[in-house]
Amino acid sequence: MAFEDMLPIGASIASMAVAAGLAGWVGRQHSGTEKMMSISSAVRTGAMAFLRREFKIVIPVAVALAVIIGFASGFSNGAAFAVGAALSGLAGLIALRITVKAAVRAAQATSKGLGPAFAAAFRGGATVGLSVPAMALIAITVLFFVFPDPLTIAGVGIGASLIALFIRAGGGIFTKAADLGADLVGKVEAGIPEDDPRNPATIADNVGDNVGDAAGMGSDVYESYIVTILAAMLLGALIVPTSLQAIGGDRFALTTLPIIGIEVNPLVIYPMLIGASGLIASIIGAMTITSRKISDPMKPLDIAFMVSAAIAIALNFFFTTSFLGYNVLSYALFATTVVGVILVPVIQRITDYYTNYKYKPVKEISDSTKWGYASNTLAGIIMGMQSTGPFMLSIVVVLGISYGITFGITQDPLVGIYGTAMAAMAMLSLAGIVLCIDAFGPISDNAGGIVEMTGMGEENRAITDKIDAAGNTTKAITKGFAIASAGLAALAMIQAFQHEADKIFPAMTFEYSLSDVGLVIGLLIGGLIPFFVTSQLIAGVSRSASKMVDEVRRQFKEIPGILDGKATPDYAKCVDIATGASLRELWKPALVTVAAPIITGILLGPTAVAGVLMGAVVSGLFLAYHLANSGGAWDNAKKYIEMQGKKKTEAHAVAVVGDLIGDPYKDTAGPALNTVIKLLNTVAIVFVPVFIAILAL
Repeated sequence: MAFEDMLPIGASIASMAVAAGLAGWVGRQHSGTEKMMSISSAVRTGAMAFLRREFKIVIPVAVALAVIIGFASGFSNGAAFAVGAALSGLAGLIALRITVKAAVRAAQATSKGLGPAFAAAFRGGATVGLSVPAMALIAITVLFFVFPDPLTIAGVGIGASLIALFIRAGGGIFTKAADLGADLVGKVEAGIPEDDPRNPATIADNVGDNVGDAAGMGSDVYESYIVTILAAMLLGALIVPTSLQAIGGDRFALTTLPIIGIEVNPLVIYPMLIGASGLIASIIGAMTITSRKISDPMKPLDIAFMVSAAIAIALNFFFTTSFLGYNVLSYALFATTVVGVILVPVIQRITDYYTNYKYKPVKEISDSTKWGYASNTLAGIIMGMQSTGPFMLSIVVVLGISYGITFGITQDPLVGIYGTAMAAMAMLSLAGIVLCIDAFGPISDNAGGIVEMTGMGEENRAITDKIDAAGNTTKAITKGFAIASAGLAALAMIQAFQHEADKIFPAMTFEYSLSDVGLVIGLLIGGLIPFFVTSQLIAGVSRSASKMVDEVRRQFKEIPGILDGKATPDYAKCVDIATGASLRELWKPALVTVAAPIITGILLGPTAVAGVLMGAVVSGLFLAYHLANSGGAWDNAKKYIEMQGKKKTEAHAVAVVGDLIGDPYKDTAGPALNTVIKLLNTVAIVFVPVFIAILAL
């Protein structure tokens, strides 16, 4: 059958074609007044300036790394690294350009009502959501067809993760430096509204929303998709096909792909088919969103997701049985994909409960503002920590079921881990619809800023506030989705790393036991890395925000008439401060993340590296989820107080400070950690031959 050759590529092309159609629709919508376009142009210019400056630094580093990886792990890995890095940057660029364009059109659409504004914001987000996973799937498919061994293209994961870290963490520092500067001096000190054009940091804040939440999340989901499918393919390649034929029949023997004419393990192709089914399902789900009258923006978003999930499950069954036949093993693999798909709404519900103002946790944080700053801060931290309990339970259940189903049939631990990897792949197959829903968030946020800055009116602002509140929830949900996928993918990558080490040097014995001091040292190093990275990123936001605060205060003092609306602030200066600061603050955490597994492997060998990877997963997974949910809860607690008409009260002032604390939690450190976890794993996989060669000396 030839459909397994072309289905992933065909689905990717179809997804990008639909994304292009949606982009064209967004471009045809009314862009508003000249003043609105002027603000949009300033945001676009600032955002592109950030990416240009970042790429000027990152591209030479990426070229050097491609050469190093090529020498250390083969030409194919060097080329794969270059492809992964280039497309990660492109994913960020696409997300940035379309969200800026969609925001001003969503702002203009508020004149027609909630439905048109919501549709403009969602379709702008859907352009990102349908194009980014398609790029990831087509990249991994073509690379595999050219170099038909997953280990020889593992460098694509490093490229994707490294650039995602730069854009995600760098963008996070940028946006929160601008946001903190704008809020501390504007809302807290000067008492002017959020997104007020008199605030010099306002444009930088809007730029940051696009850089951090749009470009950053685009690169983040792209690399999550790449690493997850790579983990499943690596494990599939390690399984001996003949060991499964007694259970699954000839469908599990080596199969010749008709178009490329090469014999491959069908378990290497299977993850790509699941990715294709998710893309097709995401297209259909995204098409359910229209501009019809709505009262709650979350309802059509939930419907779109449920439609996508149901179609994905149906397609997974069809593709699984068509490719692997009707047998107990193919049914078991299909069951693991169902578990993975179900995990997405489970994580969605957990995250929604702890971050949505409709539920008890956020309301309790809101109530805590009555007792002051300390109470509000502690309430947010407590809720974030509590949220890790049900999150952990859901991950454990998925791990247990997906492993147990496949191991129980084959009695092969490697097949059991492959089942877990397929659960993660099925989860990431829905990245398209999840990113559609997420990218709608920064668009609605920016639309609200444009409405405020152009004085369109309270009725228009009420509409953007409503879709922005939904956007805050969807952004929090996507962070939870990305964190969970990082954990599952990393666990699969750790197993792949261990088996690759044994395969490359079968004469050497590697003991992954707690009696091995190297493993214990690695666990401690790995457990420390997420805390070190978090401290560096939050400190970077703090230092950058201090510079922004000084600049905003200087302009208020030295430029007469700003607060009276008679003088125009120097927006460009604030954008420049945020850009420069974000790039300066990023190097240390990025360097530590790349260097830690390499140095540990050279000094202590692969066993210690396995410890580093496991330690980073255990501490990083829950720290990231805690940070994301604490920040999201603080943000929506402030929104809840504002919706009650309590702006400019003492409770609101307390909630604003809680939100300021939560900003670097949820938008900088938390999202960066899932990228850190995956980057550690891909670096380890690619450099495993170097560790073993040095150890053999």
